[in-house]
Amino acid sequence: MSKVAIYLNFMGNTETAFNFYKSVFGTDFSAPLMRIRDMPADPNGPKLSEADLNSVMHVALPIVGGTEIMGTDMLESMGHKLIVGNNTTISLQLDSKKEADRLYAALSEGGSDKAPMTDQFWGYWGCCLDRFGIRWMFNVMKTN
Repeated sequence: MSKVAIYLNFMGNTETAFNFYKSVFGTDFSAPLMRIRDMPADPNGPKLSEADLNSVMHVALPIVGGTEIMGTDMLESMGHKLIVGNNTTISLQLDSKKEADRLYAALSEGGSDKAPMTDQFWGYWGCCLDRFGIRWMFNVMKTN
């Protein structure tokens, strides 16, 4: 079933922030916290420092009314810089690639900062900034 989450970007303090949110909402992470080091190695990717490898790749926490907040650490070593506007994303968890492609095409039209829909180790993913300056992420999770 499709759902919506709010995705938050941090500069190295995702874990601290989410432990705070966990205490505020009285809930537990919906899956184990994933670190950058937990990703499959990319032989063509850059060499990351120990601090970067220990950064949070993904965390998810239910808050209220079926809504989840999700988060990640942006990596300064990769040229990421946190500014108001790139710290919040609407994440759409979709049921099919066809629906993801349709929504991506519509929301990215006239937009910028596009990461086209591609297969990733966790599923099918893409991201864009729409023409109104709103960041959207699209995910179709792999099923086992």
